[in-house]
Amino acid sequence: MVVVLREGVAADAPAVAEVHIAARRAMTYLPDLHTDAETRDWVAAVLLARCTLRVADGPGGVVGYAAFRSPHLEHLYVHPRSQDLGIGSRLLEWAKRASPAGVDLWVFERNVRATAFYEAHGFTVVRRTDGSGNEEREQDLLMAWSPGQAGPGTRTQRVPR
Repeated sequence: MVVVLREGVAADAPAVAEVHIAARRAMTYLPDLHTDAETRDWVAAVLLARCTLRVADGPGGVVGYAAFRSPHLEHLYVHPRSQDLGIGSRLLEWAKRASPAGVDLWVFERNVRATAFYEAHGFTVVRRTDGSGNEEREQDLLMAWSPGQAGPGTRTQRVPR
């Protein structure tokens, strides 16, 4: 699959929202807090206004996106049909280049696949929470990467609870 990364623009809002909805729906442990219409409105009115967006265009349109507000990676989602093709890695590398001093992000603790993905890209857990700070009320992890930190394939040490 040929995928091109490019800057996200307002016209991408509907496609970005569909990626977001599909990816979150695949995380079956998350509560369903917002309607699809609310999510579409949020992407168009809030996400695009607040973050720098990079989209991954594949056959048929947007297949993934990263929303970044340096040094924080707000969101990185790849449509479930397009996962395991290296798209997430490319989006994450873009975020690292956009913030060469370091990047941090939040990930749900139950999202072990995402946690392993970020660890494989040199991120380490710097904080754990009970979930009281997110609307899903899911335990989460603050992960961070900085230059010179462990690279891909390097084992990282987790912070104890």
